[in-house]
Amino acid sequence: MPKRTVSLVVNGRPQHVETHPMSRLLDVLREDLSLTGTKEGCGEGECGACSVLLNGQLVNSCLVPVGQAEGARICTIEGVGQHGLHPVQAAFISEGGAQCGICTPGMIMATIDLLARYPEPALEQIREGLAGNLCRCTGYMRIFSAVQKAAQAGP
Repeated sequence: MPKRTVSLVVNGRPQHVETHPMSRLLDVLREDLSLTGTKEGCGEGECGACSVLLNGQLVNSCLVPVGQAEGARICTIEGVGQHGLHPVQAAFISEGGAQCGICTPGMIMATIDLLARYPEPALEQIREGLAGNLCRCTGYMRIFSAVQKAAQAGP
């Protein structure tokens, strides 16, 4: 399949990338646009490390062909808190919700999505909202505390 130009709006900026339409959105973000904050964990949509917002919806960018994202608005971790720390980022720092950092960008994106849907989530909603994101370091309790703290801080 030949390459073609795919147009996207990434973190508020129009981007035009010459690529194969079946290239993974994750690879285009990391390799073509040098946005390496989005991580690859499993490459199978199971771990959530590559989570981004695509037209406001949380997706695993390793599962999205970039051609399917033509014309879409994409927000990566680099687009969060462009003018200082986002309240979710600050909460993750203060509550120790990040350790090795592989899952952190995806967890933050999932938390932003969760808080947009449930501004004052109960613990069960937090568990459900983050269920698609795996962490091997924190044991989750500090992450849950960070989500609760971010919810208290408000938008």
